[in-house]
Amino acid sequence: MKIRFLNALPTIAVVLVMVSVSACSTSKNVKGRDFEMSSVVKNDIDLVSETHQRKVLDSLKELSVKLYKRNPSEWKKGGYESLQAAVDALSGDPFPEIEGKRSVDCIRLAFEEAYRGDRVRAFVGGLETMVLDSYDGHRSFYLHNMLEAQKLYDSARNIELASWLLRTKRNSRGELYLLSSGDSEHINLSFERLFGKMINAQDMLAQIMADRTHRQIKNVIQAVATAFIPI
Repeated sequence: MKIRFLNALPTIAVVLVMVSVSACSTSKNVKGRDFEMSSVVKNDIDLVSETHQRKVLDSLKELSVKLYKRNPSEWKKGGYESLQAAVDALSGDPFPEIEGKRSVDCIRLAFEEAYRGDRVRAFVGGLETMVLDSYDGHRSFYLHNMLEAQKLYDSARNIELASWLLRTKRNSRGELYLLSSGDSEHINLSFERLFGKMINAQDMLAQIMADRTHRQIKNVIQAVATAFIPI
């Protein structure tokens, strides 16, 4: 009996993680994923990986909506008819590259003073491709997939840095490149909660993968404020 219980521990842990991820959502109605035949060749970890990735990518889409609402001049730079059209183009598959840049290089582009393009597209598009890289470019996971805990952990640190740059980075005139959470008198905490949700999801999955592979995650100290970690 004791042996059976020990063998069941990994499955129990996965169930608890999925419950905790669902609990983090602010939505009152939680809908489970529809059954797919592909689920037959997936294990519990595969399903957990897809759930975490979906949470992060959905949060990035929500972030793009919030940033475009606060910075309407940005989506108009792309010639879109509406804010929603710009969001749909940004969150479509495959994720866009901006001026041939992706991942952390694309995030940096959003804070370059000489850049005249859509800064929201550069910022969110960079985060999207960086996060996708942390999942080895996959959107679906099967028994043979083995994600690297270190990549997931590093991506969470990059999200933290991107959040800090968004709140603090200013141009030569002292203006924020992108308006987000606001100034000291009027703070919109919904931006912070959104970034926190993404960071927690990546960190949680990193720990699951580290436990699965029995590998230790190296804590990285970002000594330089603009030093993103390559994924």
